[in-house]
Amino acid sequence: MLKNWGDQKIEIIVGQLLRVGVLLSASVVFIGGCIYLVRHGGSPVNYGAFQGEPADLKSIGGIFRFAARMHGRGIIQLGLLLLIATPVTRVAFSIFGFAEERDGRYVVFTSIVFAILMYSLFASV
Repeated sequence: MLKNWGDQKIEIIVGQLLRVGVLLSASVVFIGGCIYLVRHGGSPVNYGAFQGEPADLKSIGGIFRFAARMHGRGIIQLGLLLLIATPVTRVAFSIFGFAEERDGRYVVFTSIVFAILMYSLFASV
């Protein structure tokens, strides 16, 4: 068990976690956007027909495969996954922090929020 876990320390860590998560995801999206523009920036655009993302980019495994192959759209999608994972990680860390403080009520409430987040993320898959 870690000593000296207080509200202020948890708030500082959560703030840093959110800051790092947003900056990391923004950086990944930016890099993916640059790669996409270098490869497809000069391609003609057909505004009359909507073309969604390929089916492979609609699954987590497909996103990782596209990103590993350095495809711009896959890297952009990976950055968006990181952005979604940031508040989820914050809630998961909050459960740990409240457990270290031995604050059972907030562990229960935060666990319920975490369960709702997980359900909303994975129930539609």
